[in-house]
Amino acid sequence: MTLTLHSSTSFININIKETKGVKTPDDFLGMVSYAQAKPSCRLITKNSMQEAQLSYERVIVNEKREKLHFLTTTHSNINSSTKVPVFVMLPLDTMTMGGNLNKPRAMHVSLMALKSAGVEGVMVDAWWGLVEKDGPLKYNWEGYAELVKMCKEHGLKLQIVMSFHQCGGNVGDSCSIPLPPWVLEEISKNPDLVYTDRSGRRNPEYISLGCDQLPVLKGRTPIQVYTDFMRSFRERFSNYLGDVIVEIQVGMGPCGELRYPSYPESNGTWRFPGIGEFQCYDKYMRASLAAAAKAAGKDDWGQGGPHDSGQYNQFPEDTGFFQRDGTWNSEYGQFFLEWYSGKLVEHGDRILAAAEGIYQGTGAKLSGKVAGIHWHYNTRSHAAELTAGYYNTRHTNGYLPIAHMFAKHRVVFNFTCMEMRDGEQPQSANCSPEGLVRQVKNATRTAEVELAGENALERYDGGAYSQVLATSRSESGNGLSAFTFLRMNKRLFVPENWRNLVQFVKNMSDGGRNATLPECDSSRTDLYVHFIKKSHSKKATEVALV
Repeated sequence: MTLTLHSSTSFININIKETKGVKTPDDFLGMVSYAQAKPSCRLITKNSMQEAQLSYERVIVNEKREKLHFLTTTHSNINSSTKVPVFVMLPLDTMTMGGNLNKPRAMHVSLMALKSAGVEGVMVDAWWGLVEKDGPLKYNWEGYAELVKMCKEHGLKLQIVMSFHQCGGNVGDSCSIPLPPWVLEEISKNPDLVYTDRSGRRNPEYISLGCDQLPVLKGRTPIQVYTDFMRSFRERFSNYLGDVIVEIQVGMGPCGELRYPSYPESNGTWRFPGIGEFQCYDKYMRASLAAAAKAAGKDDWGQGGPHDSGQYNQFPEDTGFFQRDGTWNSEYGQFFLEWYSGKLVEHGDRILAAAEGIYQGTGAKLSGKVAGIHWHYNTRSHAAELTAGYYNTRHTNGYLPIAHMFAKHRVVFNFTCMEMRDGEQPQSANCSPEGLVRQVKNATRTAEVELAGENALERYDGGAYSQVLATSRSESGNGLSAFTFLRMNKRLFVPENWRNLVQFVKNMSDGGRNATLPECDSSRTDLYVHFIKKSHSKKATEVALV
């Protein structure tokens, strides 16, 4: 039977009967032929908030100029032999809305290919909106059970994300999976259950941490709901924990990250590199702020968030709060930012304490993800980090308290933007992903907590892989204990991209010894990059067995 891959899917498909005997990446690639395709896409570059989106036709006309030199390896003098296992994220729509495994035969051969490439395993989201869709305490794990068995069959390990957020409305979201219907019903009755900005805009991505300990979800608190969900998972998959399922990543906010939804992309609310907005205006957060202000003897500080913090798409210098010598550096600013960031750390502490109690002794690691907010990092206030809940400024280290909290619960600190380089970013945005990663590596080393990494954006070029290899080493701060690649889709299996992945996995297995920096992305663009297919580009890209 020959299976066909269309552009709307994220898997490769080959003749099942012909896969016996596949042992190496070369064996596998030798069995697959790729139809000629000229992908059409828009490259969005954002050097300032005034720049428009540019579109062009990307045509493969000069293979030598486009060729990356990532596959050229040399022996270096780096004294490192630490293997860094590589995992690959599965598609967001790995499960159907009915809770079944999506395209299981295609998944079977895709996992076979990944195994042949030498990857350690895969990561998948366990969506709250799918598993507990039918009502409180009614869990459907059947699709995930099929995937776990498939991974075991192929000798792959599995990282499972307890995804208590909605899918849709953020970078890379290719499908929509809302919170469970019964939760949305409660939100419709009480809109203050979700995060709210100063203008009253509600964000349904995640339940506000302000009501963590209140029985607002049909008699249960959100923390109790998350705990029951995780306990159900442990009971259903107890025979696989520590064996096939080697890591549980605990979602603690939008996109599964410990942060506030300060930069929502849905409906054009936020655009890179805007500073974002504080999310503390639901009634529960306001009550907490008022109580904190009263305890500090400053009742007037509890009336709401900063009045001069600007809007989503402004720059720091456009605001009174975030400008060079702004209110952020005043006594009031320190009070507010300590409260705002402290609430976030407390939220993570509650969820991770519950997860630790459930999964300790199972053999599975726990991890939590922190967002790599690198824009405006080179300013004094670090505005975009502050609105997200990380009290990280020229004078304060916002990642050390989080690292200490993770260490308390023996949780791996998972960080994004490992693939980014400063020189790729627009100068106007004052970005420094490399500086941010260095700071996080040092914070996790100080806190004595494991550090793992992900790439923030989908990148398949050698430059991105080389940067990950460089940051995986431990010359400055922690080295990486694991890396998860974003993500498995049809572009990953394009021959050039596939060869890059295979070499990358090999180099990570060698401790990063054989990496050389390539010529990188030949388009020479400042990178805050999305490749977005044009609406007319719907022709099938077929991958068929020969």
